[in-house]
Amino acid sequence: MKTGRVQMAELCPLFSGSTGNSYYIGSKSSGILVDIGRSCKQVTTVMQRCGIDPLSVQGILITHEHSDHISGLRVFASKYHIPVFASKGTLGALESMGILNDKYPAYTIEDTLELAGMHVNAFRTPHDCAESFGYRIEAEDGHTVTVATDIGHITPEVEENLHGTDLAVIESNHDIGMLRTGPYPYSLKRRILSDFGHLSNTACADLLPELFEDGTKHFLLAHLSRENNTPDIARQTAVCGMQMAGVENAEDYILQVAPIENLTGGAITF
Repeated sequence: MKTGRVQMAELCPLFSGSTGNSYYIGSKSSGILVDIGRSCKQVTTVMQRCGIDPLSVQGILITHEHSDHISGLRVFASKYHIPVFASKGTLGALESMGILNDKYPAYTIEDTLELAGMHVNAFRTPHDCAESFGYRIEAEDGHTVTVATDIGHITPEVEENLHGTDLAVIESNHDIGMLRTGPYPYSLKRRILSDFGHLSNTACADLLPELFEDGTKHFLLAHLSRENNTPDIARQTAVCGMQMAGVENAEDYILQVAPIENLTGGAITF
């Protein structure tokens, strides 16, 4: 017979956006980092602000090898001897970049993984990198959170892993008008707008009502571009998408925007 109380899992968005991404998922005593796209010192500072000891991290899940997702990986994992998990393609890219070393283990995720008392399901995402993953994580109490960012478009596999999740962390990267008229060179604009770039506010807003109808009531808009978006525009676009689909009462769901940096220590229970 089980004794003791099952701890409720939380998601603490440490950093989000083009300048760095990192999320802590779990309890205060045991959890997982999804990406570590700022320096070891910066991530440690924000974790402590959130009441999380870095030694609580049982593993680091990497979505892909772009710098805004792995900048602090080598130093943080080496300092605390934390295992790293990613796709075969991502680990190959990290090795060629000199990120991997003998101070921490690195493992390939095939499909699923048991880590920190949680069940992790990795799924493929469309992005211009070696082999990117999103993650659906089921806590000990059965509640789930799905992290799906850096996705050029919604594939059936991405949609399957978002449907029915309790908390959806989903990319709302750019306002298309701001991007098209902004200062970025044409080649970069084309990359972001491609099917292997980043998800726009509009594409995100189109998906939210479907997820809502399937049971998801909590959404965290993530990976906002500092140059081509604002939190207010992303939020308003998402709310408009819900209203156009007939979800008129904003009290029926929770919609938040992940901060560039978590300055309050706030976390989301899911």
